[in-house]
Amino acid sequence: MQIKSIGIDLGKTTFHLIALGNRSQVVIRKKVSRSQLLVFTANLPSSLIGMEAGVGSHFLGRALREQGREVRLIPAQFVPFVKSNKNDYRDAEAIAEAVERENMRFVPIKTEDQLDLQALHRVRDRLVARRTSVINQIRAFLLERGISFRKGPASLRRQLPEMLENADEKLSTAMRRLLNFLWQEWKGLQAQIESLNADLEQIAGSNAACVRLQQIPGVGPLVSTAVVSAIGNGAAFKKGREFAAWLGLVPRQWSTGGKAKLLGISKRGNPYLRRMFIHGARAAVLRVKREGSSLGKWMSGLESRAARNVVIVATANKLARISWAVLSSGNDYQPRYKALVFSN
Repeated sequence: MQIKSIGIDLGKTTFHLIALGNRSQVVIRKKVSRSQLLVFTANLPSSLIGMEAGVGSHFLGRALREQGREVRLIPAQFVPFVKSNKNDYRDAEAIAEAVERENMRFVPIKTEDQLDLQALHRVRDRLVARRTSVINQIRAFLLERGISFRKGPASLRRQLPEMLENADEKLSTAMRRLLNFLWQEWKGLQAQIESLNADLEQIAGSNAACVRLQQIPGVGPLVSTAVVSAIGNGAAFKKGREFAAWLGLVPRQWSTGGKAKLLGISKRGNPYLRRMFIHGARAAVLRVKREGSSLGKWMSGLESRAARNVVIVATANKLARISWAVLSSGNDYQPRYKALVFSN
């Protein structure tokens, strides 16, 4: 039996498998459980296997590679070959057809270290969002009592403990107890976030790729570890422009009839990593020295003709491209400085 490609539609407990022959005809159509999948594939001839990139796909990809298979993960939006009504078998057949295309975009299989690092970022992001929710709820409750604070959490964090102890604030006993409960939750979330930050900083200091990335202006422990967890050594992209486009840091194009129309940034790819780069770019725009630095000179020229937010997004695009270059080459970041000439 000649098998050209295999498509697997992933599920929680069951998997649907379709194998295509040399003429793209279906030669195997089978439903297996999670425990049966690796046993079944071990008895098949060596072939190309495709799966949609998602939860559990990286683990299965590594397990199938250990069996000697060539495994490719495909983003779900790049599997357009579903015929007629959608079901699990048709999804698997579409994956089997899509994985044969040489010009298809595939997702590299992440290592366990990458997945561990990515998990740290996901948990931290959830805790930060929860902390923001608690702060907003405290602000809303106080505003209903006629008490307001300046923008940002610093002023609220500094004055809230004194307010809870001050009887002149005219807060009811129930509200004072509730605000104290939220304040304790805030402190607990802050401690958890700081603990995760310390773990990420330790990893960033011991990982060679992260150390090289942190030489780039605006790239710190958070950004460097997020980049490594997402793309590893950057081998999935041929050039830095592809990485920036994958992050959604390029204009969205809507062109037809030979007329090019560029809109706002596309916001595709990894939203968390894009947000990290934009935060890093905002810090770089504020702190990078403009004299003698090619990056600073470029920023100054852009600021003279564009709004601040446009400068920040453009800087994030540039930092992403530089980060890819550092990862893919394995070399340190080498900024270019222009020699300054001082007249007497």
